[in-house]
Amino acid sequence: MEGALLWSGDSHAVQGNGEINLTAVETAFNELNLTVEVLKGRTLAWPRIESPTHWMTLGYDRDMNVALRIMEEETLKFLSEWKGLSAQDARRYMATYGDIRVAEVVNQLKGVYCMLPKNDSPPVPRLPQADTQNSYVTYAVQGDAMEAMNQSALALIRRVQEEKRLSALDAYSLASLALDARIQTPEAGAYSVHCLMPRSTWVS
Repeated sequence: MEGALLWSGDSHAVQGNGEINLTAVETAFNELNLTVEVLKGRTLAWPRIESPTHWMTLGYDRDMNVALRIMEEETLKFLSEWKGLSAQDARRYMATYGDIRVAEVVNQLKGVYCMLPKNDSPPVPRLPQADTQNSYVTYAVQGDAMEAMNQSALALIRRVQEEKRLSALDAYSLASLALDARIQTPEAGAYSVHCLMPRSTWVS
């Protein structure tokens, strides 16, 4: 929308969390209806996203570590406004209920976001470090978030390549379509990136 700083993005029918390469199931919208509401007197440094069940805060930067810091600052600011929490309580709430995911790493800008449930719900469980009933899992812990992302994603790609007897290119492309990249709540000096691949990707 010209002059409104609004862009709908390109249309992907299927794209994994993390968007590790340019492979997607491309599609096109015949029609896309957007409703824009101007909230006067409100100043936001970064967009916020609302779904029926969650609020989402985000961060983008060429450096994934910076993107995570932006996301964390925006999350703490939002929790202060939404729930009136102190900085310490907001950080504790984020660690308990925040579901942090990787939006994309394929482009120059790296994107992350935090999903916060609108209603009180059970705490977000710790991310798995081994395969689960529903997913193949790899993870890596590094001081640099992008390095942790690269190591975790590459480990999963290699697993898929070997176990499913795929070529390296096919495994890499499949990961872009179905990989789910998540981040454990950042701790001082370390980022833990977990990559999940649904077992349902394959039909037995």
